[in-house]
Amino acid sequence: MPAASELAPPELDALVPAQSFDRRDFLAASIGAGFALAVQPALAQTAVHTDGDGLIAGEIRASVKDGEIAAYRAQPANMAKPPVVLVVSEIFAVHEYIRDVCRRLAKLGYLAIAPELFARQGDPRRIESIPEILDKIVSKTPDAQVMSDLDACVAWAAANGGDTARLAITGFCWGGRITWLYAARNPQVKAGVAWYGRLVGAANDITPTQPSDITGQLQAPVLGLYGGEDAGIPLDTVDAMRQRLKTGSAAAQASQIKVYPNAPHAFHADYRPSYRAAEAADGWRSMLAWFKEHGV
Repeated sequence: MPAASELAPPELDALVPAQSFDRRDFLAASIGAGFALAVQPALAQTAVHTDGDGLIAGEIRASVKDGEIAAYRAQPANMAKPPVVLVVSEIFAVHEYIRDVCRRLAKLGYLAIAPELFARQGDPRRIESIPEILDKIVSKTPDAQVMSDLDACVAWAAANGGDTARLAITGFCWGGRITWLYAARNPQVKAGVAWYGRLVGAANDITPTQPSDITGQLQAPVLGLYGGEDAGIPLDTVDAMRQRLKTGSAAAQASQIKVYPNAPHAFHADYRPSYRAAEAADGWRSMLAWFKEHGV
């Protein structure tokens, strides 16, 4: 998880407390606009902005067992059966950076979907404090719920013109960890790219397994992109994951990990001080090449 010191100073707006939901009657809140409060002010001078010209982009609703979840979808306007990429957010949920990543992918011919995976627990975008986001929302979001919601987004894509025979997943920070786990869950996934997702952690009812535990179950090869100066993900855990991949499933053995020696955590986050343009660009190219190599 990102350290508070890596983030831009928060705004002084009033804190909006997280909401709670009755899982038996869950109805997703709408996706908001702008950047999350906890990362304000965003670095407008370095943030990448991708327009929606030639795209169908905006909010969709996917049916889940207890109601529906909101997601941001972007896809080419005049392309039949585009391949599908699930985009999994950082702890800040689907704010402008994640939506822009979806539009970037859509400009390249993908149907990109970023679901609001924290919606039952609250809205991280409206909370200024990183520790409060972690405590009140992230730590209470079960992996099983997340996996099921991602399944629902795949089903939505299949029912709405996406080619889920060409399915990939990518995620950032918290979403990088989820990328590893979902690549072990869904045999439809052809490729995953995990941006600085943690690999180890304590087992509990919310997070019963970690990426380092599931190398034997990986069903799609994953490219892991990590920073050599990431204070939150020690390089010894990255090296240990490399070794575990060598003795894992066939997909695990086909997986790769790439470390950028001088990059910190969140080096792709072009709205934050941690952004490293060269490493972010190389990682993006590597991700696209990985997708193509594995048929997405």
